[in-house]
Amino acid sequence: QVQLVESGGGLVQAGGSLRLSCAASGRTFSPYAMGWFRQAPGKEREFVATISWKGNTYYTDSVKGRFTISRDDAKKTVYLQMNSLEPEDTAVYYCAMDRRPFSDLPNRAPSEYEYWGQGTQVTVSS
Repeated sequence: QVQLVESGGGLVQAGGSLRLSCAASGRTFSPYAMGWFRQAPGKEREFVATISWKGNTYYTDSVKGRFTISRDDAKKTVYLQMNSLEPEDTAVYYCAMDRRPFSDLPNRAPSEYEYWGQGTQVTVSS
């Protein structure tokens, strides 16, 4: 059974940084793209970033230049380094694993992902 466990969320002032981690277990990790999504209160879950099995990265426009997604296949972990945080980044952040192996497409839809973590809260104060 696949498990994804996020960590690293917290409270930070605007302009600060956080690094989220997502550790996977229960499945071979390296062939699958991994994504980060977020959901703010009263809003739909939205795409943040994804990294393909080859290491190609894609970001939503609002985080380009501020967030960096990376992966360590040996540790079965995906990371989201978040810099220059803004109050608008406040949300629960979720990691997710792609449905299909060896996909290099920039999958932005939640339906493209099969497994999800429980989420970690990120709160940015102004």
